[in-house]
Amino acid sequence: MQRIFKERDRLLRRAARLTGLAGSVAVLVVMLVPGGLSLDLLGRCLPVLLLMVAGQYLLGRSGRIRWVILIVLSGIGVILLIGFSGQGPPGLNLVEETVIGTVAATATSAVALVLVVSTRRLILLFASFAAILASVLATTITSAGAIVPLAITICGWFAIALAGWWVAQSVPRVMQRIAAIGRAHLAERHASELEAQRRQDARLLHDTVLATLTLLAHSGVGVSPAALRQQAGDDARLLRQLRLGGLPTPRRSGVYTLEPATESTLGSTLESVKQRFGRMGLEVDWHGSGQVLLPSDVLDSFLLALGECLENVRRHAGVDRADVTISDDDTTVRAMVTDAGVGFDLLGVSAERLGFAESVVARLRDVGGNARLFSSPGSGTTVVLEVPK
Repeated sequence: MQRIFKERDRLLRRAARLTGLAGSVAVLVVMLVPGGLSLDLLGRCLPVLLLMVAGQYLLGRSGRIRWVILIVLSGIGVILLIGFSGQGPPGLNLVEETVIGTVAATATSAVALVLVVSTRRLILLFASFAAILASVLATTITSAGAIVPLAITICGWFAIALAGWWVAQSVPRVMQRIAAIGRAHLAERHASELEAQRRQDARLLHDTVLATLTLLAHSGVGVSPAALRQQAGDDARLLRQLRLGGLPTPRRSGVYTLEPATESTLGSTLESVKQRFGRMGLEVDWHGSGQVLLPSDVLDSFLLALGECLENVRRHAGVDRADVTISDDDTTVRAMVTDAGVGFDLLGVSAERLGFAESVVARLRDVGGNARLFSSPGSGTTVVLEVPK
């Protein structure tokens, strides 16, 4: 809030300086109208006007009370000089009344912009207005057109003081609302990050621990006790490393080398994926050769989605062999997982199934990738995984 108030005060000071200087220029222009002021009166008024201009400039730089007092006293000086010099039989002429009204309504009233920010300054504001108003009354009371400078003075001070008060009240409110929006954005971002982390953890558990528990629930049918022990040991190490702050990011692949752009201390490789499913009774034939670099998070999602596809083949296809073909072009790395199993009807898959929707599709979309599924009863299943380089 202190910074907000400083910016508000600087804005008001600059506005006061511009308004005051504009009023002083207008006063000078009116003074120089031919036939308006005598040369003697003009010579006496100009130094006082220049003193007021200096106060207006300095007010814009620091906003100190001393410059407010200087401007008000200089304005009263100009008003009194012109008013009492025109008290002869003809009274004040039109130029003299205009000069008095302009000095009172614009050149001096600009100080109201910096006097609306505190109680002490408000007291000075009313005192300054009363002094200017009294000087205008004292110099125009005997003139037939006294009501015009008086009305201009009241309207000018009221308008400028109202504008300053509006700015003084509005700037903090606007900044507070901006700060509130910023806090809401940070809270929403934090909640989104927590939700993304929760979903990532759910996918990881689904792909590892829950898969192992499913095997145990079915008494490890088709899987040797040694393979079950190996798989359980791998899952335990993964959970231990995650609890210590590790990241499930793969290092490199098998035949078709996929390397992360940034190294990590935790993860699996294509070769380890092949060995894992080999222990569980699913032979995986890899096709393709070459080498590509992928960001660690992209490589992580790619290999974890690939592992989930092979897990679905092992559990649902009714075959003991699957083919994985990896290819790439200038922008994309693809993996095609194919089996000759029982297949299924795509329209008959329940929307609540977490495996493919979260562990494959959603995981790849999080890194800008995509997954496509092709299957029909009795014709096997093909899944195409794509991630950007």
